[in-house]
Amino acid sequence: MPPVNVTVTVGQSATFSVTASGTPPFTYQWFNNGADAGTNASTYVIASATAQDTGAQIKVQVSNSLGSMTSNPVTLTVNTNVVPVGNATVLTFHNDVARTGQNLNETILTPANVNSTNFGKIGFLTVDGLVDAEPLYISSLTVSGAAHNVVFVVTEHGSAYAFDADNLGAPLWKVSAIGAGETSSDNRGCGQVSPEIGITSTPVIDPHAGAHGVMYLVAMSKDGNGNYFHRLHALDITTGAEISGSPTTIQATYPNQSGTTTFDPKQYKERAALLLLNNVIYTTWASHCDAGPYTGWIIGYNETTLARTSVLNITPNGNEGAIWMAGDGPAADSSGNFYFLVANGTFDNTLVNGLPNNGDYGNAFIKITTSGNNLGVGDYFTMHNTTSESDADQDLGSGGEILLPDLQDGNGNTWQLGVGAGKDSHIYVVNRNMMGQFNTNNDSAIYQEISSNGIVGGVWATPAYFNNTVYYGAVGDSLRAFAIVNAKLVAPAGSVSSASFAYPGTTPSISANGTAAGIVWAVENGSGGVLHAYDATNLGNELYNSSQAANSRDSFSDNKFITPMIANGKVFVGTPTGVVVFGILP
Repeated sequence: MPPVNVTVTVGQSATFSVTASGTPPFTYQWFNNGADAGTNASTYVIASATAQDTGAQIKVQVSNSLGSMTSNPVTLTVNTNVVPVGNATVLTFHNDVARTGQNLNETILTPANVNSTNFGKIGFLTVDGLVDAEPLYISSLTVSGAAHNVVFVVTEHGSAYAFDADNLGAPLWKVSAIGAGETSSDNRGCGQVSPEIGITSTPVIDPHAGAHGVMYLVAMSKDGNGNYFHRLHALDITTGAEISGSPTTIQATYPNQSGTTTFDPKQYKERAALLLLNNVIYTTWASHCDAGPYTGWIIGYNETTLARTSVLNITPNGNEGAIWMAGDGPAADSSGNFYFLVANGTFDNTLVNGLPNNGDYGNAFIKITTSGNNLGVGDYFTMHNTTSESDADQDLGSGGEILLPDLQDGNGNTWQLGVGAGKDSHIYVVNRNMMGQFNTNNDSAIYQEISSNGIVGGVWATPAYFNNTVYYGAVGDSLRAFAIVNAKLVAPAGSVSSASFAYPGTTPSISANGTAAGIVWAVENGSGGVLHAYDATNLGNELYNSSQAANSRDSFSDNKFITPMIANGKVFVGTPTGVVVFGILP
């Protein structure tokens, strides 16, 4: 078989190959524009094509004892990189440590051009496994001597990729985070992440760490003897190489009334997104389904040395209390505290100074203090019927939380609030300085609870915030926009989508240019995914959905918990085999 024409982008390798038939052995002589290329092999590789290589004529002469034959010349085409534009960065889940989901630097996509005539599917980034984590993004990153807008993707096969976000082709780099002699984990008898568990949670990037910037991720693996491992990796974002000291194996113990409890890696997966706060990477741990035994772990690591800095268990003398949040990560405030929702588990309803007497905080909205790298529960809220909700698997932990910007009420008082919801279909708004704790009779101490005229179904998703509005997508419900007036959410919702979202509902993301041109993006799960775009000022105005174009032009398969990421005029959505990319049509 003779060589064929090859097309690549500047900086990528170009490979030509030939298959000879006849009597071996064969010798090969390749020619580049008539000059001897000096390669005696069935393949000829130009390691890093340049713009000057475009149009090169490549041929090969194959010889054996009976004679020789020369192929017809074929052509190398080298496309120059699209000049990176925009200044968007998405370094963590849902755009910021408050987990608001808003990209306020989007100047390309607007309500005027996001429609099925001008906007649609423009490419696909192929990877080696399911993409459950939200893709991340850095503008104008120098890789191999050239500037690229780079999208980072991780997979359940345990691989990490960097792609040029504008030239949607081969990866700029790819590495495996699975140890030598190991494989990605099996699904541990739980279909929630299946058929394999590798990198589930959304990584976090510190563009100022290391020599060029570092991406931190957690990968699960197993060896041939049935041992399971979780490791925290720190990768140079320009090459994928492990930085010094990386990876480190996740290990921890914590004191309890029986002595100590030990982190057993086979019982856990890292479902919630990583949090980078004050130079510490915080990991939070979920179970495989509800397969015990397990408890609620938070483990911190120094981002430079990867040394473990802190450990906290929030159900040390009980059981369960996993941290899921549908892939959301702990949300942090400017004082160094962070917040998350805990799933069903032991809650000690005997209180000492308002706190559970045995330190067990199952099914709660929790505030963690971090002073001196000592983790502790600074405050919490749980509903009055927390035990019965846990027993009925109606807990908070299925949903994610966000922190709202400081808000003023009509009297000029400033409020610092957090919002979360779970399986009981209530929206809980907490005052982060006095969360409400526990009352056996009612929830009157919480700042605001919306139990009617709010959301219709349970929440297995994370809300988003934009322009004094909170957007929620519960299971079997429309996407709903709740305005904030006088520092409280107004129910019922001011606008709703015409589409409803089957399990697991939807985690919306926002693109806007400052406070203008706001678009709410939401993925609908089903037999095939549907990407929806709504006018942020009125969810009744659907700008686009991916089922509108004829002949399934924009169709794709989706993962049930994926969160869309928007940057520099493109929308990136994880799928079972890669990332589908939407943008302005050529």
